[in-house]
Amino acid sequence: MYQTEESPTPKNVLPTMYDLPSEHPEDSGLPDLFHLWQSRGLEYTFKPSNYPSDRVFIASDLNLYFDVNHTQWYKRPDWFGVVGVDRLYQQQELRKSYVIWQEEVNPFVVVELVSPGTENEDLGQTVRGVAQPPTKWQVYEQILRVPYYIVFDGATNNLRAFVLAGDRYQELILTQPRVWMPEIELGLGIWQGAFEGLERSWLRWYDASGCWIPTTAELAQQQAELAQQQAEQQRQQKEIAQQQAEQQRQRAERLAERLRTMGIDPD
Repeated sequence: MYQTEESPTPKNVLPTMYDLPSEHPEDSGLPDLFHLWQSRGLEYTFKPSNYPSDRVFIASDLNLYFDVNHTQWYKRPDWFGVVGVDRLYQQQELRKSYVIWQEEVNPFVVVELVSPGTENEDLGQTVRGVAQPPTKWQVYEQILRVPYYIVFDGATNNLRAFVLAGDRYQELILTQPRVWMPEIELGLGIWQGAFEGLERSWLRWYDASGCWIPTTAELAQQQAELAQQQAEQQRQQKEIAQQQAEQQRQRAERLAERLRTMGIDPD
């Protein structure tokens, strides 16, 4: 007997991203300019070397729907990265939200940027009632089981990192403000430098050799500088060749003059 209808699963019976709201203006902790720029910097430098770029999804301030029993419940991480999922929704469209029962791949790392009024929840220090939606901490740790959870306070440059150990987050003791994530061959640390024209401390991804991953603008600048160096090298080589040719010409003239004084026609 042939099955004529697809078996019901959360993926094919529950709401999709087209059905769920993408944002609520009344949400607390809506992004300020630092949140926007910092999230942009994380996006530009999140390049896991062991995943192709079309199998990496990055989002900031995007609704993350996580509960098949409460399809309207969501969290809105300041930034999160997912590996092993298509960059585009169904390989063809930008996402309006990230719906776990549709995507079937959980975030690998979540970054929360501390805002006034959100620090307690960011650090799992708030309590919710039984009938209320779970806290960020509960969602990341117990429901989605996100392997790495990072909390960064841009006002104090305090970086805290939590790694999933068993069924609970364990805070890493950082001897320096860097967190290595071997599963994606990337680390996250505090970098002091200018981004978007602003000199300050920023969260930034680095590679296995400890070098900061360059942004697209930095790569373009490096390529321009390299092209300039190559052009300068070619100019110097041309100048040296011209000098050598002139020296040979002068030597030939001196030899010809000597031959003429000896009564020998150099021609």
